Amino acid sequence: MADYRARIDAEFEAIRQTLSALPDRPLCTLSALELAGVAALLHNFYNGVENVLKQVAQAQAFPVARGDSWHRDLLLDVAGRRIISDDLVERLKQYLAFRHFFSHAYALNLFPERMEPLVKDAKPTFRRFEREITAALL
Repeated sequence: MADYRARIDAEFEAIRQTLSALPDRPLCTLSALELAGVAALLHNFYNGVENVLKQVAQAQAFPVARGDSWHRDLLLDVAGRRIISDDLVERLKQYLAFRHFFSHAYALNLFPERMEPLVKDAKPTFRRFEREITAALL
């Protein structure tokens, strides 16, 4: 279990660094290139969340879903096992949806007004995620 914990802690640190790079100013003031950078950071944030969830799955010896919907299935599986709360799942679903959009869209099709709530809620969502994961592993 300690091995998984070290990997999870490393992911937590990478997520913290990613979130610290998010801008403090309104996204509507950013250039298209800067907005694409913010989108990449949000995408990285959720990838980090998934990396943690995969480590939790290994630590607790349950299989990670496969197939086209594995991203959604992983989140729902962890919720079904009461590792994270339903409220947190709902918040994370927004980042999952954005991750999917960003992976399949052009950077010039980003909308700052849609990204703004994600940026504002990313740090509080991560703090809650970190607390709930840490509690589940104790």
